[in-house]
Amino acid sequence: MLLASLVLLPFLGSVLAALMPQDARNRESWLAIGVAVAGLVIGGALFPQIAAGEVVRAEFAWLPAKGLDFVLRVDGLAWVFTMLVLAIGLLVVLYARYYMSPEDPVPRFFAFLLGFMGSMLGVVLSGNLVQLVVFWELTSLTSFLLIGYWHHRADARRGARMAFTVTATGGLCLLAGVLVLGHIVGSYDLDVVLAAGDRIRAHDLYLPALVLIALGALTKSAQFPFHFWLPHAMAAPTPVSSYLHSATMVKAGVFLLVRLWPALAGTPEWTWIIGGAGVCTLLIGAFVAIFQHDLKGLLAYSTISHLGLITVLIGIGTPLAIVAAIFHILNHATFKASLFMAAGIIDHETGTRDLRVLRGLRHKLPITATLAIVASAAMAGVPLLNGFLSKEMFFAETLHVGGDRNWWMSYAAVAMGMFSVAYSLRFISVFFGAPAQGLPRDPHEPPRWMRFPVELLVLACLVVGVAPGVSIEPLLHLAVVATLGEAAPAYDLAVWHGFNLPLLMSLCALVGGVALYVVLRRHFDLAQRERVPLIHRLNGAQAYETTMLQITRGAEWLLRRVGTRRLQPQLMLMMVALLLVPPLLAGVPPAWTAIPLQGFDPIFAGMWLIGAGCALAGAWMAKYHRLAALALVGGTGIVTAATFLWLSAPDLALTQLMVETVTTVLILLGLRWLPPRIESITGPAQPAWQVWTRRTRDLVLAVGGGLALAALTYAVLVHPASDTIADFFLLNALSGGGGSNVVNVLLVDFRNFDTLGEITVLAIVALTVYALLRRFRPAPESAGIPPQQRFEGDPASRQNPAEQADSGYLMVPGIYLRLLLPFMGVIAVYFFMRGHNLPGGGFVAGLIFAVAILVQYMLAGTVWVESHLHLRPHRWLGFGLLLACATGLVAWWFGHPFLTTHTAHVDWPLVGELHLPSAFVFDLGVFAVVVGTTMLMLVALAHQSLRAHRHPGEELSADGPGGADGRRG
Repeated sequence: MLLASLVLLPFLGSVLAALMPQDARNRESWLAIGVAVAGLVIGGALFPQIAAGEVVRAEFAWLPAKGLDFVLRVDGLAWVFTMLVLAIGLLVVLYARYYMSPEDPVPRFFAFLLGFMGSMLGVVLSGNLVQLVVFWELTSLTSFLLIGYWHHRADARRGARMAFTVTATGGLCLLAGVLVLGHIVGSYDLDVVLAAGDRIRAHDLYLPALVLIALGALTKSAQFPFHFWLPHAMAAPTPVSSYLHSATMVKAGVFLLVRLWPALAGTPEWTWIIGGAGVCTLLIGAFVAIFQHDLKGLLAYSTISHLGLITVLIGIGTPLAIVAAIFHILNHATFKASLFMAAGIIDHETGTRDLRVLRGLRHKLPITATLAIVASAAMAGVPLLNGFLSKEMFFAETLHVGGDRNWWMSYAAVAMGMFSVAYSLRFISVFFGAPAQGLPRDPHEPPRWMRFPVELLVLACLVVGVAPGVSIEPLLHLAVVATLGEAAPAYDLAVWHGFNLPLLMSLCALVGGVALYVVLRRHFDLAQRERVPLIHRLNGAQAYETTMLQITRGAEWLLRRVGTRRLQPQLMLMMVALLLVPPLLAGVPPAWTAIPLQGFDPIFAGMWLIGAGCALAGAWMAKYHRLAALALVGGTGIVTAATFLWLSAPDLALTQLMVETVTTVLILLGLRWLPPRIESITGPAQPAWQVWTRRTRDLVLAVGGGLALAALTYAVLVHPASDTIADFFLLNALSGGGGSNVVNVLLVDFRNFDTLGEITVLAIVALTVYALLRRFRPAPESAGIPPQQRFEGDPASRQNPAEQADSGYLMVPGIYLRLLLPFMGVIAVYFFMRGHNLPGGGFVAGLIFAVAILVQYMLAGTVWVESHLHLRPHRWLGFGLLLACATGLVAWWFGHPFLTTHTAHVDWPLVGELHLPSAFVFDLGVFAVVVGTTMLMLVALAHQSLRAHRHPGEELSADGPGGADGRRG
């Protein structure tokens, strides 16, 4: 359970943070710190096993027949990344405590941050590839929320949409690649996939799988040509930028490439696709970074470049290149997180990040300046710092891959090194020169604990740079062995390897970078350049915006051609498609032996004729009299319920009857607020032949569609049935589900996951209806009191519904129906309790109880009911969903598949033996959701009677608007 706790803790903390009050800054910070520390403790407890070379696994059965168990897996690579995510996350949380403004909604910030942490841990720890993709897309979703945290800003909204669109699209490609990979291997288990490298590389589908997986990884890690989204993500708060760009979001892509290296690498296709994208990215990102005027923008492009460096190493694919890639991932996380935090301190203290106005900050921020200069030197690859070691390994690998004749990769590496020195010098230029005047705020050193994460990270840069063999090599060895296995090479992280070509390349990069910066500063005036030289036309963000605009225009064009604001043409297109598309796709139907028609019953046929007549009459009357049409459609529903009863399906009949009752009342309430039918529509009169042609066409389509569905239904019914799973349910309902009512056992046991999805959709629909109706205002002609209630000769017209039910002409029905409420509640309990063995269950019981509430609204009106009954339908919905989910989670907690049912046998005095299946609790959740859904839509419709007569700004009172004048909905 340690591994499960490691993933669940951040999500649990996210929920708790979201529930905290707005002013609980310290509590939220301590909660997030506690989650990160607890994760580090759990990770530390796993270290002895990981150090011994073990792979720790935790499996939870989900869909074992499909190879989709929930698997958590930790080896050396996953452990190192886990500790990196948690350690950087802990420092970011501490930093954010002092960075975020008191006016910011901090509960939302920490809820999103912890959710993102949990998603990233899920990616790192997943032992199943499909499960990995789920967490992968969760990182896209939570990063969207984090980037758009300041949603009042247009740049934040734009950056969040761009990041989500690119990374989520890449995630879909990754899902397709994972499915292809699972098809090749025959399993989605990570261990099985990693062991099947030779089979994967020899398969005909290797290249499609590689391209799809590469698209997922390259989009996530902002590699060319998908690099444009990362600079726009700078609209996020600086703690988010520090976390996303150092240890999490953008590292997910390169982590995936390293993770799947044993299965996919070792081919020319791998080298050209991965290595080619990396080379383009490292050069473009480093060059563009030099000309940025925003501190965070410079760091964003430098991140793109360093990710390109890591991707190049992975693309080279030699064992030593993988060692260098993992090493640089760790080094980049330390110096880049510290640099983003330093940039945030500068912004926090000066009020700006503009490189053109910032200068001389070492006078006001001496400690921050020192820390930022050291971290920038690590980014530039200065000796005795961690960045120098991994960059020198990078230079060595470019020499190896090029050999004695091909030097282009080495030239590209040196050019990237020069650019990195140049943009590092530009970053630290803000600390030198005369102090800037006219800054938005007078800068001073930040609070001690805000600076502490930067100090710790810079110290790590120094320690690794001076003593790598003691500080980082043991951890690096764990990750390397877990990735390469027996192919792990011998390597030496010594600071000094003598005079060699990699050292010469490092010196050339340092000297050349300084010279380049001096030339650009003196002769090209960096501060005045608004565009990047040479490549300013290669604007990926503009290409993205143009593409999205063209997609929008294409959708609008398609909507103009095939869409209409009128319902009738849309129905006509659907009916034509129904008649033409299935035959074209299916072809000529196969011949089969039809079952002869037997047992014709004239009573049953007559009942169906009545139902069909009600349906046709309802369709005709819908144009002229809505109430009559609703009554006729209700007749069709009753015939349907009777049909179920005739065919020995009492559960379905009971459910259909209750659904018919509830929907009829709700639709009736809705019809109250529709405008009256418009008898005549102004416009040019059509010739009679056009009218008859249109009506004949519609008649033919309607009759043809009905006959087609009738023929299809008949063909299915008379076709000899093949073996079905019905016998399985009949035989196993009592022994496997603890009940003799097969329908109810099917819903709450065998197919309870489907039921969980259905009640979730039901709750979503109810909330949507409620949200829409809260903004709905009736048409002016239907907002007044109905004519039936305005007849002055009727004494009841001067009373509101509550007075009519208390002392008016509805007093007797009022007393009767109020006494009926507890009685119907008992009936609902009765049907609920018997549902596992006899017709009934949570759905039917919920509808019965909802009808009991409905009749109270119909009799006494909205104000009276809500002043006497505190319904709170939202709580019913939430309680029901939580109860249903908790039933599954409890089974999961005890090591059984999600929503597994268990039956307890309890002997009670006087009562005897009781069978208590856990499906009973699940069914109680269904009951609560059904009641909450019905009440929520009822409340939304009923409140229209109050809003219709309320003046702007007037609040609803217990007596209705303006006193006791509320009218019945």
